[in-house]
Amino acid sequence: MRIDKLLWFLRFAKTRGLAQKWVDEGHIRRNGNRVERTGQPTAVGDILTLPLRGGVLVIELLSLPARRGPAAEARECYRVLDGERNFAIAERSNEPPEGPEGEYRP
Repeated sequence: MRIDKLLWFLRFAKTRGLAQKWVDEGHIRRNGNRVERTGQPTAVGDILTLPLRGGVLVIELLSLPARRGPAAEARECYRVLDGERNFAIAERSNEPPEGPEGEYRP
């Protein structure tokens, strides 16, 4: 399945044209490599990195959707990887983490 169609089917993009724009601008990564064309095929097991408003989302494709269905149906086709981490660099503290009594912990 084409990556632009996949992003639209999975409801990450409101329109297929918007998904194509993201790909053309180089915002999407598949298995760590920048996607350079909208017709790039995707397969089950691919890891996609998507920059969204709330931060970067990394997903693994569990299945390819047959249609643009309800959001619940779309969520069954992927799983979020590393969902507990905060990817926004601006929100990270520049100070090293401290252990008990102010000791530095690597």
